[in-house]
Amino acid sequence: MVTIEQIDPRNKAQAKRFIRIHFKLYENCPQWVPPLLTDCETQIHPDKHPYFEHSEAALFIASKDGQDVGRVAVHENRPFNKYHNTRKANFYLFDSIDDQEVANKLFERALEWAKARNLDTLIGPKGFAALDGYGILVEGYQHRQMMNMMNYNYDYYPRLLENAGFSKEVDFVSCYIQKDSYKIEERIHRIAQRVEERGKLKVIRFQSKKHMLSYARQLGEAYNKTFINNWEYYPFTEREIKFVVDNVMLVADYRLIKMITHQDNVVGFLLAFPDISKAMQRAKGRLLPFGLVDMMLELKRTDWVSLNGTGILPEFQGVGGNALMYAEMEHTVNTHNFNFVHAELTQVAETAVQMRRDLENLGGKPYKNHRVYRKSV
Repeated sequence: MVTIEQIDPRNKAQAKRFIRIHFKLYENCPQWVPPLLTDCETQIHPDKHPYFEHSEAALFIASKDGQDVGRVAVHENRPFNKYHNTRKANFYLFDSIDDQEVANKLFERALEWAKARNLDTLIGPKGFAALDGYGILVEGYQHRQMMNMMNYNYDYYPRLLENAGFSKEVDFVSCYIQKDSYKIEERIHRIAQRVEERGKLKVIRFQSKKHMLSYARQLGEAYNKTFINNWEYYPFTEREIKFVVDNVMLVADYRLIKMITHQDNVVGFLLAFPDISKAMQRAKGRLLPFGLVDMMLELKRTDWVSLNGTGILPEFQGVGGNALMYAEMEHTVNTHNFNFVHAELTQVAETAVQMRRDLENLGGKPYKNHRVYRKSV
């Protein structure tokens, strides 16, 4: 018999149960990259995560034969609904053994929660912050997760959702780029050079961590504005911007972060991160006693880079801004300061048609697909 229990994330023992379901289910999966336990605790704690200053969530655990076998979070993003004039609920942190009854019972409770709040659609997976990653993996199970910038799941998850009545909302595709095959056309380099020479748009290449940190606030504001036409957009609060930027800065190397400015205002950016997945797998969710040191060493050893955050404000996309961004992307992949052989452009929405086309023309090959699902309440 499957039972569903709502847990209190402020209760340490209950929060630990919720988090441990994920770790137990994937502990022997070679493609899975464990998140840091401290991050997991912050993510669901109403007093620690800025999302809960304006929105609410409920966390449910499924148990069977005395064992915790599944979980899901359901939440309402109130600023999103207000901005888009919608009544949507989101689900996130869904995990389950391969058991349709478990999945059905979890989503029944999630739908009940949404209905009680007069919401009309349940969409997900969709998280609490900009870099949480979207969707259920539906293609590319053989490839390792890119740190925690996207979700990883077993291949039975889509079946569980579709059998529970969910259908596709939107796909997010990740592209693989091999260093030797990633060459942009000389024409794009010429456009980028002319744009810089005119001086209207300028690329800021940071000289130090301190220099990068001085632009942290502008980076967060530009990140939010750049995606104003995207499916997932809503206006972040100041605390949410700070939360995202602080998390970015923890793993950022100033040589891989680029800004595009217009009259000293940030209008575009390229965020790239050395992939420390191997060290995170060895740490198994813990920074101490050796996890942090190993991660710092992995920053220098890794031959993978994640391009997770490239964008330019819509009004600058047709005046050479895209050319600047792609030229800097090539420089990042091919930089001699690192040992990069492989690059991943992480999660580009299928609705970003031009960017998808550009990336494939530049040698990017789609190799992972994450699907966001929807169901009427």
